[in-house]
Amino acid sequence: MELTDACPEDAPELLVLQRCCWVQEAVLNDTLAIPALHETLEDVRDWTKTWSVWVLRQDHRLVGVVRARLDGDRWELGRLMVAPDLAGRGLGRRLLAHAEAQAPAEARRFALFTGARSARNIALYQRAGYRLTDAAAPEGHIAGAVYLEKDVTLREKPGPAA
Repeated sequence: MELTDACPEDAPELLVLQRCCWVQEAVLNDTLAIPALHETLEDVRDWTKTWSVWVLRQDHRLVGVVRARLDGDRWELGRLMVAPDLAGRGLGRRLLAHAEAQAPAEARRFALFTGARSARNIALYQRAGYRLTDAAAPEGHIAGAVYLEKDVTLREKPGPAA
């Protein structure tokens, strides 16, 4: 598998993978009020220009994505997604570790959101050292999202190629 920087030309595949992944989140969290489900191709193309985005490909197939950006001293991670048929094989952990490793020097903590009923996601993040906080999700996140963060000194080391 190859992990590379995303580019705006990846947007159509990103949109398809995003819809596949977030439909599952909608079912788990009993809501369609998930911004990722309502983004257009142009929205996805725009965030590939304003976030650092990495894609994981198996042969030519896009199978995973993660994005991150600096917000103050916080390295905000998001849109961590793995093709549903490949879930549970460590690809999410690999993408998370890669995104953490890319944090700029001024980042002091990692932060992310997930659905409150997304037990598998929460477990992944907690195994990686994140802790649930009392912070409420800002507008633009899944309704009822939970916020997790960890100190940047606890960053994951990128794993071997899968």
